[in-house]
Amino acid sequence: MRWTWTSAWAGLAALLLVSLAAGAPARAQIGSLPVPSLPGSGQGLPDRLPDRLTEGLAGLDDIDRVGRQAVEDALRAPSRLAQLVRRSNGALEADPQGWPVVRGEIVALDLSPAARDQAMRAGFTLLREERLDALDLSSVILAPPRGLALARAVAQLKRLDPQAEITFNHVHDLAGAVPSAETGLVDLSSNGRRETGPTLGLIDTGVEATHPALAGAQIVQRGFAGPPRMGAHGLAVASLMVGRAGPFAGGAPGADLRVADIYGGQAANGSSTALAQALAWMVEQRVSVVNISLVGPRNALVERAIQRAQARGLTVVAAVGNDGPAAPALYPAAYDGVVGVTAVNARNQVLPEAARGPQVAFAAPGADMAAAAPGGGWTGVRGTSFAAPIVAGLLARQGQAALGRSAEDLGARGRDPIYGQGLVGVASRVSPQTMGARGRLAR
Repeated sequence: MRWTWTSAWAGLAALLLVSLAAGAPARAQIGSLPVPSLPGSGQGLPDRLPDRLTEGLAGLDDIDRVGRQAVEDALRAPSRLAQLVRRSNGALEADPQGWPVVRGEIVALDLSPAARDQAMRAGFTLLREERLDALDLSSVILAPPRGLALARAVAQLKRLDPQAEITFNHVHDLAGAVPSAETGLVDLSSNGRRETGPTLGLIDTGVEATHPALAGAQIVQRGFAGPPRMGAHGLAVASLMVGRAGPFAGGAPGADLRVADIYGGQAANGSSTALAQALAWMVEQRVSVVNISLVGPRNALVERAIQRAQARGLTVVAAVGNDGPAAPALYPAAYDGVVGVTAVNARNQVLPEAARGPQVAFAAPGADMAAAAPGGGWTGVRGTSFAAPIVAGLLARQGQAALGRSAEDLGARGRDPIYGQGLVGVASRVSPQTMGARGRLAR
């Protein structure tokens, strides 16, 4: 039966109004792990879905119950987000909108020498200057004066130089939960295969380069938050991008891959400064397409870095996020020129928790399928995080125009805010049972 949005949206209306006010990002899911979210600004959210929503969905044969649970989990996000900051042992704090940021760090772009001198006299401290030659981009990272709250310090710097871009050092969230027990040191050496064809990039956690799914690809990794460490999220995404094993094949099987780990095994990492550094490295490595299955708020440094990378020929692909249909747009998927990707299930229906909007360029499989798991195994995955790498691999092989022509038009005729230009990459969906995957999706 084909999905009918008229009936589904009647039941979802109550949730959409709550989501629009809240904007608390929901993560994708790996295995049987619970899926925490990143910060939003919602206050007083209910701890479960309204009864009328649950009743409206119960009668639909093709509603995705796991998706409903994911959206319900998003309504409980604020308490989990507070725990994320608390568990960082002081490394993180929240910005005024509730997004986690690196404690005590302010990022300044185009700060004038006069304003910088004034800031020093006012008690600001220069932590470091970062120059990304590949992007022709410089930034200054400052600490606020002692006793001055970070948000007030940002506002004070903006008053000193209204022309400068002053922002927090936001932390970007993995679109999937990974426990620390599933991370370990990775070998930075490649697997020795001769480099041929396009080179793809991945900004995420580190990957298990020795996994059988990645045996045909040359993997080079670099850490931007300390030594790189393998993570289940990055490994799953990498396999769907360049992996190949039996019936399983990613978007560009066997392609060479550059992996930038901006987490270093710590959930409190993933900063804007690390993401900008990773983009510069991708340009230096002559990567053609980079996948970023991460979400965060709009950030001046990351936006500028993406613009500069795009101007140097890098195509950026990003997951649109799992906040639900009415949530505000998440970044980097919503930056101009970025190829935003949503996810569909085995019936080629968009996931209920997937974001909607003009940032959606393509849809690809993102549920009811297998991906590589640590230790040479396989797991079931769900979320826009796992659709994006399929599109990134296909783009590296065909280009965006050709991919658009091959897309299956779903939803409203032509490009629409739910499926974008249409569905691609169906061949990369292999059932978890086929690969002997362990674990089930969280419910």
